Amino acid sequence: MTVSFCGKRLLLTRLNVLANQRRHGYIVLVPEIGEDTSERNPLNRTENGLPEFNSVTIERCVGTISQQVRTVEKEVKALEEKITGEKAAGGTLDVIRDILVPLEKVGAPLETTWGVSKTLYLGNSSKMPTKSYMTIHERARSARSYKFNSLPIYNALKDVDTGVAGKFSQEEKRLINKYRLESRLGGIEVDGSSKEELKDVIRKLSQERARFHGKVEVAIKKFSHTVNEPELMREFPPSMLQALALDQSQAVKGPWKITLQPFVVQNFLEYCPDRIQRWNVWQADTRKCSNHTDKSLENSTHVETIRGLRRRQAKLLGYENYAHMSMETKMVGSIDALKSTLNELHQYARPAMDNEIVSLKGFANERGYKGELDIYDVPYWRRRQLAEVHQYDREALREYFPMPKVLYGLFKLAETLFDIRIVERSGVDTWHEDVKFYDIFDAKKGSEPIAGLYADLYSREEEKISVAGNAGWMIGVVNKSEIVNDKPLTALICNFPAPLYGKPSLLTLDDVQILFHKFGHALQHLLTETKYSEIAGLSFVEWDAVEVSGHVLTHFLQDPDVIRSITAHYSTDEPLTDELVKAIQTRHTHLGGYGLCRELYLSNLDLELYQTSDFWLDIVRRLYPQFHHFPLDKKDAHPCSMGTIFSGDWGAAYFSRLWSRLVAADIHNAFVEAKSKGQEQEVGRRFRETFLALGGGCHPSEVFRQFRGRDPCPKALLQMYGMCKPVYGVGSSDASKKSKND
Repeated sequence: MTVSFCGKRLLLTRLNVLANQRRHGYIVLVPEIGEDTSERNPLNRTENGLPEFNSVTIERCVGTISQQVRTVEKEVKALEEKITGEKAAGGTLDVIRDILVPLEKVGAPLETTWGVSKTLYLGNSSKMPTKSYMTIHERARSARSYKFNSLPIYNALKDVDTGVAGKFSQEEKRLINKYRLESRLGGIEVDGSSKEELKDVIRKLSQERARFHGKVEVAIKKFSHTVNEPELMREFPPSMLQALALDQSQAVKGPWKITLQPFVVQNFLEYCPDRIQRWNVWQADTRKCSNHTDKSLENSTHVETIRGLRRRQAKLLGYENYAHMSMETKMVGSIDALKSTLNELHQYARPAMDNEIVSLKGFANERGYKGELDIYDVPYWRRRQLAEVHQYDREALREYFPMPKVLYGLFKLAETLFDIRIVERSGVDTWHEDVKFYDIFDAKKGSEPIAGLYADLYSREEEKISVAGNAGWMIGVVNKSEIVNDKPLTALICNFPAPLYGKPSLLTLDDVQILFHKFGHALQHLLTETKYSEIAGLSFVEWDAVEVSGHVLTHFLQDPDVIRSITAHYSTDEPLTDELVKAIQTRHTHLGGYGLCRELYLSNLDLELYQTSDFWLDIVRRLYPQFHHFPLDKKDAHPCSMGTIFSGDWGAAYFSRLWSRLVAADIHNAFVEAKSKGQEQEVGRRFRETFLALGGGCHPSEVFRQFRGRDPCPKALLQMYGMCKPVYGVGSSDASKKSKND
């Protein structure tokens, strides 16, 4: 089993989690079949360069992937024999021409089949049920790892001196380093009894992670609280009432079922006016899988076992601890550099948080609340303060975010900044009639499209995978490869409300942020200019840099001009007032110190759990007071249900979420600085030539230096959280003044 922390596996991790979710549709077990001829196989793209999704079947996917796996294994064995024979004869091979190019040629078709299968799985689960997809997924992943487990290939690449001037291009060095790193993290240098021990550790680790995840799932399902009193649900938005109602035809009258699904807990704490009811749900959530509840579901033992196994895994691979091992595939580079940045953020976030809570307490007291607030009161009073003081009305604002307007504005923003054209193409074979296809053109380079984008944006209850709290995915259907002449092809698959009764899909601000983020993610796949698929787009991008492009696009939602370009009342076409624009901006920064302190706590907790062997509860007790205004509840056992860092692959990597936002804020600040000078397009060109073009072909630290001329700085992130002078002001630019006057 290959142990990898590279960005390529982010989507795979998410899909593994999805495999445990309940699905609509049915499971089909199919026999393996032989390979279709190229003329008959819809997985092979047609003259228009696109797969025939409507003709793709489970049987063809399984059969094709099986044949492609065998081809990959056969090619790897042939390469091993060639390398061994050449070495025995005293000769040398050209590692690019004789090793990596053949691997690229044999691997690209498999990646396409895998990408088409993933797209169908998430876009139309009736065409690709879970069990069928997981068969394809596991075989494809096994075939990908096969080349990284080859000792002859590793030795041939290990001995190459990439420091010889002019011998290798930057991306060729990066490609060679990818093979070296993947192989090394997979344990290829471990031998003898240690090799067997490493295999045993990884096997046990897989079992422990599965047990941890299983218990969390059971604990979430086990808790159920029925609310019968409409008075307790009076502040909930209609969409939430619908989601919680036992009988959806009685969404207003109830009763409503409250569970421990994360999105339910979050919304219940925000909208329930009864403090006792909020406490009941909060304490059930923070104590699940602890020794204070059902002993058969306790995860404390598994937490310590997983930490111990990962500690041993890191030692066997030659690292001081698991956190240091994680740094191998992170942009930040070292624990010391990371902690220095986290500490600097904390110096600003902690006093900001304390002031915010004092203000929130005053707001609650003015509205009749007596006594002190606690942590489970913050979401409720935070929402009310945002609505009553800052006029932010989540549901009312939906009417100003119709999907056609938002999508048009998003595409225009990308076209303006990055010198591209996005043109819808009709008559394209897709997996559903809702799916739109867009050709991506370079505005300055000819009439041939450089990439393609599928957009499947609306929910379909009986067909599409739906995971609570996750509104969408970006799927790399085809990676760019000059070796096999593949153009990038991606799919945005989301679960936004569908148009209904002539009314367009109306998005919440959260929905809009998700759309911008996923599209920013897609741009890095679509506009890559690397030669090899293994490092194209998001492939081999360090984990803490994978989300950067998505966050950069999302940050534009704080710009009044951008907000106005994507909004208009769906029925009257009335523009947003300055007050509503200001409310949207405030929503981004409201209780920014509180939110940042929470992220800093979780990031530090995760690192400490994998740097020390102290009992997890002792670590929590030591760190919690540093980042929280409220005392730690004696029975709070939140690490026992933190699947991201124990059952998932984010152990010693949770900080990646915060780091990517920090880097993106610094990048976005370059656009802000350029706006007053009328140079946004110049910054957009530079961003395209660096972050969007270079992908995994250059270390993101170097990419950032090429873009900004220095290393990342936390100042811009602090501005985003409202702890420094605001980046944007309503009506501050000529464009916004013009919009107002018009």
